[in-house]
Amino acid sequence: MYIGEIAPKAYRGALGTLHQLAIVIGILLSQVLGLDFILGNDTMWPILLGLSGAPALLQSLMLPLCPESPRYLYIVLGKEQEARTSLHRLKGAYDPTSDLEEMRKEKEQADKEPRVSILSLIGSSVYRQQLFVALMMHLSQQLSGINAIFYYSTSIFELAGVGQPVYATIGVGVINTIFTMVSVALVDKAGRRTLTLVGLGGMCCCAIAMTVGLKFQDSYSWMTYVSLSGVFLFVSFFEIGPGPIPWFIVAELFSQGPRPAAIALAGCCNWTSNFIIGMTFPYIQTWLGSYVFILFAVMLFGFTVFTYLRVPETKGKTFEEIAEVFKKGQKTKKAQSPKDETELQQLKTSSDA
Repeated sequence: MYIGEIAPKAYRGALGTLHQLAIVIGILLSQVLGLDFILGNDTMWPILLGLSGAPALLQSLMLPLCPESPRYLYIVLGKEQEARTSLHRLKGAYDPTSDLEEMRKEKEQADKEPRVSILSLIGSSVYRQQLFVALMMHLSQQLSGINAIFYYSTSIFELAGVGQPVYATIGVGVINTIFTMVSVALVDKAGRRTLTLVGLGGMCCCAIAMTVGLKFQDSYSWMTYVSLSGVFLFVSFFEIGPGPIPWFIVAELFSQGPRPAAIALAGCCNWTSNFIIGMTFPYIQTWLGSYVFILFAVMLFGFTVFTYLRVPETKGKTFEEIAEVFKKGQKTKKAQSPKDETELQQLKTSSDA
């Protein structure tokens, strides 16, 4: 949310994707440090575990130095001068008139809306379309099967007959990092919707290829390479779109009022589905055997269709313009009902109280 609010419109996607790049670099670093001849052994593992406190300490020291979000200062707190100062800290010496004007328009719209709590957002029909899209984007990320690859890649490579599976797992981390950098370069050019469609569709095809490779590896030795290529390409397509985009697109889909609640719900949905996949994949693998990735292929196909039909393009649009896309969608179905108007007024009254 913070990155989405401080980023210039033209670079909002790239800066949002850099968040994912930092994560995958951390994953790769942990994979390397976890090798048994470095820190992943009976003697050194407590050091490896303790090192996870270092980035937390570094962030705790650096966050107080970060400027407050100008949008939060202007739109929520009404502090125009502080917002102007924050913009200068973020962008240097420049004329912030156009940015402040955009915030002013968003503030006018935000003043008409309530500050929406999590419970009221869940029950609201006013924001139902945006919330449905946001939650489905996060479900598509986790139910794609990507964390089954990350958590159990070593055992998957063993199943595929790879001689040194731990190094193949590190190879996954390298591919992960490289294609996140590709996404950083492309996201503000190709667009969020396009990259998500390419990523989900490519992952669906890779899941089918992995299934074929695992099924016939005993019959044809070269099928091991099919499985290995399928895993690497699966991760590549994930990081092109479905990996980084859901994390920042939620902030783009909602206006200032419901944005914090929406991001909280989306994050909860993401980590809950992450937990479910992490805990159940070994049992699903035992049950389905070499057909385990067919399950993910079916879900990926469904998410691809959903993205094509329901997810709007947010590239280059202001938050106000994105909100207008959903309003037009509601008007196309039917004019906004008196029930929706009444509900919005009730939410505002409740918020004011």
